[in-house]
Amino acid sequence: MTLIPTPPTLLVERSGPVVRVTLNRPEAMNSFDDDLHAEFPALLARIDDDPDARAVVLTGAGRAFSAGGNTADFPRFADDQQARGTAMRQARRLVDAMLGVRVPVVAAVNGPAVGLGCTLATLCDVVFVADDTFLADPHVTVGLVAGDGSAVTWPFLTSMLRAKEYLLTGERIPAARAVELGLANHAVPRGELLDRATEFAAKVAALPPQAVQDTKSVLNQHLRSAAVATLGFGLAAETHSHDTPEYGAIADRFRQETSAR
Repeated sequence: MTLIPTPPTLLVERSGPVVRVTLNRPEAMNSFDDDLHAEFPALLARIDDDPDARAVVLTGAGRAFSAGGNTADFPRFADDQQARGTAMRQARRLVDAMLGVRVPVVAAVNGPAVGLGCTLATLCDVVFVADDTFLADPHVTVGLVAGDGSAVTWPFLTSMLRAKEYLLTGERIPAARAVELGLANHAVPRGELLDRATEFAAKVAALPPQAVQDTKSVLNQHLRSAAVATLGFGLAAETHSHDTPEYGAIADRFRQETSAR
């Protein structure tokens, strides 16, 4: 059964109390454009208002979980201050929606989770990751401050030193290493990924809902406090990145690559 109206950028299926949400921009590796930025938090709100929804499995269509930000926006953000301000507000709404949704969200990371995609995965409550893929937050490698979530969540999931090691370099984190660091719970064979994530979601969905949901809420208070303390500054710093010459050079490169196609 499908939930009430869903946009083409998201696929939604139900199996009893478990709702599977699939990011559905496979041609763009499920990167977040303006539409997906708007539609994803709205879908979480609809799920939150559904009394029969007890758990969510979140995955991606095609070969990626999510490549994060939309690379086509790089030149636009270099030139358009209003557009970049909108993007930062969208990022804030996404983080707030993930921290606020009452039902547990189980990630099934089927392919690369990069940048905002990595933030999205690590904002989930339990993370299953295909053992042949990786997580990465390479903001700094494209001239941007890692301001839209990882700097909030990673110190809680791993340690401040580990968070700095990977956020200051943007290096890829293979699945097994992500589990070792605490950025994922289980690295599993790709063919088992969805089944394992769905089985766990069903297990949680079968438990008393108020107990599960309010326990999640209590735990997420730590992350909400961190978000209040750091996310505003992080997003402001990331906005400032768009004015640096390093970011401008990368935006020019993307502009040239687009015009050459």
